[in-house]
Amino acid sequence: MINWTIILSIARTHLLTKIKQTAIAALGVTFGIGAYITLVCFMTGLNKMLDDLILNQTPHVHIYNEIEPSKKQPIALYDEFKNSFNVVHSIRPKLTQKKIHNALPIIDYLERNDNVRGALPQIKTQIFYISGSIDIGGNLTGISPLDEAKFFNMSDYIVEGSAQDLHNTDNGILLGIGIAEKMSLDIGDRIQVSPISGEVFSLKIVGFYQSGIADLDAIQSFTNVKTVQRILGEAENYITDINVKLHDISQAVSMSKEIEQKFKLKAIDINTANAQFETGTTIRNLITYAVSITLLIVAGFGIYNILNMLIYEKMNDIAILKATGFSGKDVQLIFMSQAIIIGVVGGILGLLMGLGLSLLIDRLPFATEALPTIKTYPINHNPWFYFIGIVFALISTFFAGFLPSRRAKKIDPVTIIRGQ
Repeated sequence: MINWTIILSIARTHLLTKIKQTAIAALGVTFGIGAYITLVCFMTGLNKMLDDLILNQTPHVHIYNEIEPSKKQPIALYDEFKNSFNVVHSIRPKLTQKKIHNALPIIDYLERNDNVRGALPQIKTQIFYISGSIDIGGNLTGISPLDEAKFFNMSDYIVEGSAQDLHNTDNGILLGIGIAEKMSLDIGDRIQVSPISGEVFSLKIVGFYQSGIADLDAIQSFTNVKTVQRILGEAENYITDINVKLHDISQAVSMSKEIEQKFKLKAIDINTANAQFETGTTIRNLITYAVSITLLIVAGFGIYNILNMLIYEKMNDIAILKATGFSGKDVQLIFMSQAIIIGVVGGILGLLMGLGLSLLIDRLPFATEALPTIKTYPINHNPWFYFIGIVFALISTFFAGFLPSRRAKKIDPVTIIRGQ
């Protein structure tokens, strides 16, 4: 029967008599786990921030009427050319409306789907911003401000004012920060906008929008759906786009195909709209986890080397233990216990070190025009990372101690004593 009290007592004595080597081994685990926690928390936090910058503003399914050439040309209507190979030059796009026919019933149909979190109407139109003698071409989008803030985190990109202010002001406008800077405008000022029809409408600035994309901020602004309908002289059912947010993003592709077949509209899923971005995200995550795993493996090899040297230095102790009645298995358990103790102590210190560095980075100021609402460096405090760290510390120290201890188990004490 194994006497764990004696085995742990001997293991503790070995560790304390070689306190310098014990400390170095524990610090190897500490720095390895600490570096892993810090790196993976920071890199995944950064990746999530970059993902959100694009994906927060991208609907899972975008529905609209696409302007495209007619697939069937007039010449195909003549029977005499039915079996001929026809070549048609200078094909023009077919006459189609930007308006989505029966948009409100379609929105109602989508919102009854259990996988749909929200289906938001939009109206997109080209306008001119007029301030004194200055005319700037741009885009005006009619939205439901509170729904946009709820489903697409629009509030994260409003640097002054709020979505509530826009919702409460019928003739309000959320102006792109680039336009405001060009025209030296401030909240409460009025700006005149003119659609292609040529009429001029005065709107009150209730806030500034900054997406982080300078070219977009120089032309884009938002107002209420009803305000754009009034500017364009259209009815309340005039909708040009529908943005759909799903509970399960993996269903976006199948839903977009279903919508196209059912309503004969163009429906772009988020995967298609951001194919290149998704590739970049995958590569960044792969690099993050590859470097993190490398750090853990290097720490494991450091522990192995130190324990291996410790056993060579303890040859006399091994001989004495075996000569006094300890079995080879007892000797192996003594050195395995030392490895596990080093792993536990070093792993816990590593977790504390990683947590401390992560909290420090999380408080460092980080200011960039591309991300106006981000004030500090992003950190992802996922408990799963800490669990992986302590488990790897225990596993790595177990195997780092198992191989040298197995050698100690097989040592013949007579051979050692004769060598002395």
